[in-house]
Amino acid sequence: MRAFILGACALLLAGCGSSDDKQYIQDTDSGTTAISSESGQRILGVNSYLWHATLDTLSFLPLQSEDPFGGVIISDWYSSPQTPNERVKITVYILDRRLRADGLKVAVFRQTKSNEGWADVAVNPETAVKLTDAILTRARELRLATKQ
Repeated sequence: MRAFILGACALLLAGCGSSDDKQYIQDTDSGTTAISSESGQRILGVNSYLWHATLDTLSFLPLQSEDPFGGVIISDWYSSPQTPNERVKITVYILDRRLRADGLKVAVFRQTKSNEGWADVAVNPETAVKLTDAILTRARELRLATKQ
C-alpha cells in the first residue's frame, strides 16, 4: 500500500512542471545567455563564459550559494585533507555581461584553527589574482570552443 501511495505522489509531482517551453539561446559573441519562452525573453545578468568558467574553476569547493542573475557565487568553507587546521572560502562577483578582466572580482577568506576555534588570518593577495587568471583563462577556452 505504501508503494502505491508513493507512486501516486510521484506521478502527481511529475505533473506539476511548467508548461512553458523554454529554450536557452547563447550569443557566442557577447557570452550572454537568454532564456526564451512563450512569455518573452529574460537575459541572464552575467557573461555565461565567466559564469561557467567560475563554476569549473571552483568545482573542488562545496558551493553555498549561486545566483546567475546577480552574478554571485559563494563557496562554503573548505579544508584540504593536507591542512585540516586551515580553511578557505571564496566569493566571486561577475560584474559584467561582457568577457572582460575587470568584469570579475574574487574575494578569498582564510581561517586557521586554534584552541579558541577558527580565527581569520591574512590571505596572500596573489591567491585572488591567480584564481581570477584561472577563471579568465577557462572562460576564453569556453568561448573558443563554442566558436568552432
